[in-house]
Amino acid sequence: MLRGEKIGLRARREEDIPVLLAELYDDVVNSARSEGRPWQPITPGSKDPRLVGDNTQPAHVSFSVVELEGGTLVGTATLWGIDTHNRTAHVGLGLLPSTRGKGYGTDAVAALCHYGFAVRGMQRLQIETLADNTPMLRAAEHNGFVREGVLRSSAWVLGEFMDQVLLGLLAEEWKATRKA
Repeated sequence: MLRGEKIGLRARREEDIPVLLAELYDDVVNSARSEGRPWQPITPGSKDPRLVGDNTQPAHVSFSVVELEGGTLVGTATLWGIDTHNRTAHVGLGLLPSTRGKGYGTDAVAALCHYGFAVRGMQRLQIETLADNTPMLRAAEHNGFVREGVLRSSAWVLGEFMDQVLLGLLAEEWKATRKA
């Protein structure tokens, strides 16, 4: 398990799936805002990659996010779009509604950065998030991510186009913030 200050990132377990399904993926609004594709129901027992970890997909690594104290599931974290040639990847995070606002997101982003840079040897990590997703913007910037631009009207979300913010963090920037 990768450990942050408050959370750990561990492999997905069978008992995580019903919680993630009910609290994240069956929520139409949450899914529409975070998925980048239209919401559709996930069939129980399916091998949907959002729920079931698949070690055969080298470009996608999913974790369950758990509280270190007690081991309670608080969400999911992902390094996706992993490009081993250019050594880049994207960061994804989804916290259960009842666990938001407790600093878990900032800690999970930090743990994903450690995984991406120290474990996987990435050169760049990137986050794309809706412009009104203030908690993710704060978590990213707290971990050293820099706003690189706005993708205007690039996300179709529940009947309207929304802007996305593009943030990036380079390995040397991450190393410098860890030394400070």
